[in-house]
Amino acid sequence: MTKTPAHLSRRSLLGALATPMLFPALPVLAQGGWPAAKPITWVVPYPPGGTTDILGRAIAVRLGPALGATVIVENKAGATGTIGSAFVARAPADGFTLLGTSIGPQAIVPHLMPRMPYDPVAAFAPVTLVGTIPHLLVTAAARPWNSVADLVADAKARPGALTFASGGNGTILQMQGELLRLQAGVQTTHVPYKGDTPAIQDVLAGHADFMFAPVAAALPHVQGGKLKALAVTSAARLKALPAVPTMEQAGFKDFVVEQWQAVYAPAGTPAAVVQRLQAEIAHILKDAEVLAMADKLGVTLIGGTPQQLADTQKSDLAKWGRVVQQAGIKAE
Repeated sequence: MTKTPAHLSRRSLLGALATPMLFPALPVLAQGGWPAAKPITWVVPYPPGGTTDILGRAIAVRLGPALGATVIVENKAGATGTIGSAFVARAPADGFTLLGTSIGPQAIVPHLMPRMPYDPVAAFAPVTLVGTIPHLLVTAAARPWNSVADLVADAKARPGALTFASGGNGTILQMQGELLRLQAGVQTTHVPYKGDTPAIQDVLAGHADFMFAPVAAALPHVQGGKLKALAVTSAARLKALPAVPTMEQAGFKDFVVEQWQAVYAPAGTPAAVVQRLQAEIAHILKDAEVLAMADKLGVTLIGGTPQQLADTQKSDLAKWGRVVQQAGIKAE
């Protein structure tokens, strides 16, 4: 577990939150305010250094001053993000514990784990949809395929021969490979790795045939001529790769797949607290430095409403539940 102070100021929040008309029901704040009682803990359910961690820290370091609070980032990694998520699900619903997470623990892993340590919907109060990340279908430059059609044709000609890499079982990277297999009607073999980086390295080396990789991680290799990008999973082509078609343009409908980043609080957190957090985070996401950082990470920032996050999660829970069932994916 890693703890990092995001802000060390303890200015009073009384002036910022004293308007009863705007914040009619803040029982926790009545006890002395956000900063006076204890620090806010921002839980990242993954190890340090990944997109969720980097993005969470960028928000947390600015959220502290915005609230006049101390925000501490804690990495509680393990079990495909469910350990950190379960910690937040059990925390008091008082605005002092937040979860900065992604699609996996909230919409994919619940279909793979026979005994989830939390209900992905009922245990949380959605705060905001931070942003989305598209992926590239990539293969090594030396491979013979120059389009998705080429790859699919080879997979059909050699059932089970082609392998696709991912950053681990239950990740959105695996799910996209499974979705391609289902829609194309081919047999391919999933090879999970402990993280996106080793998966990409083995695709580069030719040890795995292809993978769906986050844009930010794959783009330098594509631009450097070491990887070929066959398609992008976003709804529109990328400005950085205008010649690369979307999956729909490559012949695959209903293949808009983007990993989302989001913030949750424990279920029962007062609505006014959630609203204040959402508003502050939405403002932070307009910061020039945050926008520049997000661009490097390949994240399209949104700062959506709690309802937008709830709707997105509900839609993806249903979508990936169908894929898991149809593909016969089992927890490993």
